[in-house]
Amino acid sequence: MNKSQFFTRVQANSPVFSTRQKLIAEYLLAHYDKAAFMTAAKLGAAVGVSESTVVRFAYALGYDGFPQMQKALQDIVKKRLTTVDRLQMSVHDKQDHVLDKVLRNDITNIRLTLEESSREDFTEAVSMILAAKNIYIISLRSATALGQFLNFYLHLLLKNCRIISGAGTLFEQLTAVEKGDLVIGISFPRYSRQTVEGLKYAQEKGATTLAITDSVISPLAKFAKVALVAHSDMASFIDSFVAPLSVINALIIAVGSKESHKTEEALRQLEEIWKTFNIYYTED
Repeated sequence: MNKSQFFTRVQANSPVFSTRQKLIAEYLLAHYDKAAFMTAAKLGAAVGVSESTVVRFAYALGYDGFPQMQKALQDIVKKRLTTVDRLQMSVHDKQDHVLDKVLRNDITNIRLTLEESSREDFTEAVSMILAAKNIYIISLRSATALGQFLNFYLHLLLKNCRIISGAGTLFEQLTAVEKGDLVIGISFPRYSRQTVEGLKYAQEKGATTLAITDSVISPLAKFAKVALVAHSDMASFIDSFVAPLSVINALIIAVGSKESHKTEEALRQLEEIWKTFNIYYTED
């Protein structure tokens, strides 16, 4: 949902708002960036109305409840909040211990990802990986670690995977991409422009494209044959990549399971190499 759609709901329903609902509407129009990360109780306190009035207001706008309205507000602001904005929001919210707050947030992101993930899209993504002649992974800035993790295991299993590193030479590294290849773009708000443009470029060259991102309306999704969605919401200066990493874990395991004989042989060879060159620490 974009900003204009959200405010269209407010404007369309404004003639029938009660006095208290008008107060909520006025506050949201002026402070939707702050309200996006408030509980119903906190929003009510800020406006001077009860929590139940805030919940009824969400229903009046046509949402299934306050959480859905809050998510709509968060979708608006998360694409424009700077890291400074997000840090200030997290600093001011000291109601819970930071460890409790972050772990609960990660649990929520995993739960929502589990509930909303398309099993059909996931299965197709696995098939795309297995069918690819070559696999290229674009994951820049904070998403770099996700791409490195995926590349490490896919390269072990399939031997045809490489990661595109360095935004300055991204397009040069994609010049060899052709039909039959798979390009995986990984990015979350605020989306890396180079990742989006790289996925678009790969699509134009005839490659199959897969996105791992936070929403089906993510800018990556429109240049992907399949988009795997994972929640990364966190009201702080960093993103939560717990759910995206879980989706990547599932992809790796599914690929390994589909090619179990090849996986077993590849791992057996690797174990011999690791033992020969004493890669892992052992007690003497």
